[in-house]
Amino acid sequence: MPLGDVWRGVCRAGASPFVPDDATVSELCNMGYAAGRCPRCLAADSGDAVRFLIAQDRDQVIRIEYVVERDHHPYRRGALEYQRTPGALTPLAEDPVLERQALAYVGSYLRRRPVAA
Repeated sequence: MPLGDVWRGVCRAGASPFVPDDATVSELCNMGYAAGRCPRCLAADSGDAVRFLIAQDRDQVIRIEYVVERDHHPYRRGALEYQRTPGALTPLAEDPVLERQALAYVGSYLRRRPVAA
């Protein structure tokens, strides 16, 4: 799973928030690349999948690198840092959906590795 676990939530693609059914979440939302397969993914100028990587976990700071993909190619990339104490991202992502996905990813990581490497 790209976010480390299977996640449910509110879809922010499209004109208004929407809660997708289990099949949609499993096949499209959690895996990415829903453009052309999901009628809510209409924005041609945005990415259609996000991939995260724990680049470093040291001294109470977890560095998370991400790549937003479009049509299976890198579209935009960046890095965030998660402070184990107080449990927050710095700097905050410019995109609140990306920020929430990064928090979900680091949450999955912390369940598997609660202590710094």
